[in-house]
Amino acid sequence: MSWFNRKKMNEKDFNNEEINEESIAEEFSGESFDNEGENINSSDEQPKQKVKSMRETELENRLKEETLRREAAEAKLVGVQAKFEELKSQMERETQEMRARMQKTLEDRAKQGQFSFLTTLLPVLDNLNLAIAASEKDSSFEHLLTGVKGTARSFEQALMSVGVEEIPSIGAEFNPELHEAIDMKEVGADEDGRITAEYSRGYKFGERLLRPSRVQVGKAMSRKAGE
Repeated sequence: MSWFNRKKMNEKDFNNEEINEESIAEEFSGESFDNEGENINSSDEQPKQKVKSMRETELENRLKEETLRREAAEAKLVGVQAKFEELKSQMERETQEMRARMQKTLEDRAKQGQFSFLTTLLPVLDNLNLAIAASEKDSSFEHLLTGVKGTARSFEQALMSVGVEEIPSIGAEFNPELHEAIDMKEVGADEDGRITAEYSRGYKFGERLLRPSRVQVGKAMSRKAGE
């Protein structure tokens, strides 16, 4: 090979070496190396910590405040529920005690009423015993009748003293709520529907009917045809 040809080949190789060096330099231009030759910008680098925004911080604070308020409200609700249960138990206890006192009061009143009524009956028994004793000494009908009438009057007075009232009958207008018709009697038109006789006297206690009067009721005679 001639000297000229060898010279051209050397220049060509030199140019290729410059191109390779420039390519290598471009390839590693974006990387940095430390003193020991290690790449600082390697993929093993840890990512930087993300900084919270003001909006995220605000939302977190509001969430904490809502949580605290909810916990406080739940604690207050528990306290109110406990107070309610305490008041409920107290009211139930007081109601039961009041009911027991009222029951005892009613029982005492009933016993007192019975006691008072029995006390009023004792004079009736006394009059009856006196009538019996008098009839043993004098068995005349008039004397016996006087004793029986006195006993009946004292018994009626005992009934009146506890609030028992007689139901008017003879001459009164018949009232099916107070009277019980046993039979009927033909009467004039002016006595139609009125009570003509009493078989047993009726009584009422306040607004309550103890028993109706058993009576006879007058009925007007029907006119004959043509009269």
